[in-house]
Formats: sequence, C-alpha cells, structure tokens
Amino acid sequence: MNQQVELNAVARAIIDSNLYMVLGTADESGQPWVTPVYYAAADYKEFYWVSSLEAQHSRNLAVRQQLSIVIFDSQVPINTGQAVYRSALAEALTKADLDRGLDIYSRSALAHGGRAWKKQDALPPAPYRLYRATALEQWILDPTASTDRRVLVTM
Repeated sequence: MNQQVELNAVARAIIDSNLYMVLGTADESGQPWVTPVYYAAADYKEFYWVSSLEAQHSRNLAVRQQLSIVIFDSQVPINTGQAVYRSALAEALTKADLDRGLDIYSRSALAHGGRAWKKQDALPPAPYRLYRATALEQWILDPTASTDRRVLVTM
C-alpha cells in the first residue's frame, strides 16, 4: 500500500470511530468560536449536525459559512493523538436537501442511542436546524514527521 492510501485509511478510521467533531466558526467581525457537536458523516465529505438557531456557532454560520472542523479521540495517550482537520462550507438545510440529510443524520443518531429527526423538527417554527458541512480540504498529521505537520488526504 502506498503512503497516500494509508493516510486516507487513518482519516476514515478517525471519522468512523468518533461521535463528535469540533466546529471552528467566526462572527462577522472575525471573533472565533469553537464548539463540539454530534455528527453524522456521508461519504467522508459531508458532515451533518443539529443545532439551535440561537447557538453562537449557528449565528456565526448565518453570516459566514466558512468553518474549520477537527475530529479526534481525546482519550488516547499523550503524544499518540491523531486528528482529521478540514476546511468546509456549512449551511442550514432547506427543503431541497433536507430529506436526504435527515435520513443520514437520523440513521446515525438511532445507531448511537439518539432519536430520528423529522422535517417538522428542523423547519420553522422549530428552534433547531439540520446543518451540513461540505469538506473543501482535509488533512491529518504526518505520522513520519517529528513536528506538527499536516498532510492532505483525499477521501
């Protein structure tokens, strides 16, 4: 196996074995905000989560759809951690993509002890929305480097 295939496999394993990702958003003035959210992944490129419209990250995404995402296992021993880092564009789903997104998110949530979400849970007047982040680029730490060097992975 070549190195790129191995790195892609590491990234997939991290995504498959974790339940939460950290969103990095910024408001209109550039003030950063990070928050963990439960996610459901589709094809390792689309990531779905449910959030309140009043949450700071939701308000940030309403004015600036660019975000960064990190998925990692916080329970591994020191100096053994690995993560998937990504740049992405996020949006609250509307009727056009909502059915597919709700299906992906609900299947994952049910498998992890959550509940199924329906359209009325994610459309006005409900206080929650289903969001989707579409990855632009994705990286992991280079396992052969002695410093924090990220390498691009493709999924």
